Amino acid sequence: MKAEIIAVGTELLLGQIVNTNAQFLSQELALMGIGVYFQTVVGDNENRLREALRLASSRADLIVCTGGIGPTQDDLTKDVLASFLNHQLVMHEPSLTKITSFYEARGTHMVESNKRQALMIEGSEPLMNETGMAVGNGLSANNNHYIVLPGPPSEMRPMFTNYAKPWLRGVMQEETPLRSKMLMFGGIGESMLEERLIDLIGAQSDPTIAPYAKEGEVAIRLTTRAATEEEANLKFSSVEAEIRSRIGDHLYADKEMSLEAAIQELLIARGETYAVAESCSGGRLSDLITALPCSSAVFKGGIVCYTNDVKHRLLGVPMEVLEGADAPGAVSAETAELLARGALQATGANYAVSITGVAGPASSEGKPVGLVYIGYADVHGRTHVQKRQTYGNRESIKLRSSKSALYLLWSMLKQS
Repeated sequence: MKAEIIAVGTELLLGQIVNTNAQFLSQELALMGIGVYFQTVVGDNENRLREALRLASSRADLIVCTGGIGPTQDDLTKDVLASFLNHQLVMHEPSLTKITSFYEARGTHMVESNKRQALMIEGSEPLMNETGMAVGNGLSANNNHYIVLPGPPSEMRPMFTNYAKPWLRGVMQEETPLRSKMLMFGGIGESMLEERLIDLIGAQSDPTIAPYAKEGEVAIRLTTRAATEEEANLKFSSVEAEIRSRIGDHLYADKEMSLEAAIQELLIARGETYAVAESCSGGRLSDLITALPCSSAVFKGGIVCYTNDVKHRLLGVPMEVLEGADAPGAVSAETAELLARGALQATGANYAVSITGVAGPASSEGKPVGLVYIGYADVHGRTHVQKRQTYGNRESIKLRSSKSALYLLWSMLKQS
């Protein structure tokens, strides 16, 4: 069964809200063995919504509409779908009773338009709204299946889970669920990863192989149809083994998680801690780390040492290293190592990483924008420095250098 999701609402097109409903529905439908082939966003416009329904009905078996079933005149989804299918709108009396009782209990006047929320398409199955007023619809017509859901996630999710899914199971043919596994990689770009796996990607059939890139991280999603997780893992095993043999040194997790989360998980298991010293990244690395729940269990703290004075006074970097005609300078391998050592000593952590470089937009110390040095130090006396030339705007350089520092730390942790 092929599905299309139509999200209705001008506010989505204007970017005033994020369409999280489509993500939730795509995941839930995949688990039922239903592939979402298209996602459409359409404004509160009768003609454009009708055209979206016409197109979706021509290329999908299941059309799921979210939004546009409230009490106002621009809530058109049920009206347009009913007209499109040549059906009438009828009143769902239990929903109407719920709406009127709500206003009576509050002692307030109910505007007549609120009754619109109790309308349903003739011949459809009512999908009850446990957290709101508008009733949803499940309907089979003209060789297609239609589900109409509210827009607010707090209403849509329980309606889909508790009512739409059971209705859908009753009308759909038995489908084998889609199963996926994520492999997460650091310290390698998407183009390099693809180059090493290009023959596997080109020859893929079952399971499929799809790379995804974010700033400083790359993921590979393996997907197959399987009745159970055990069956899926058996189908994944040979492909995953081949991927590991080629780029396994960059693989930091075999489930979807960030690099900083993988480090936290590892250090919690070891009962160890780390700290950071940041110059050009300006606290971006610490922000990534502390965005995680329970980060205080492993993260001692971070020092944003933006000026030479702070590098010297708080982290002990000698001024003759930072300044002077023959000095290596703030942006140097020497400074990166000393910053990591200083953070280690200042915090009492087991491990420390540092970042110093040029985030731009202008060069510094005669060194180009994007030049970054990443330092590492630990209580075992090991130190390491990496030089990287990153690209992008100021924010990209800060984020990429932060991810590079995390990957260096992860690599060194795996060796200890």
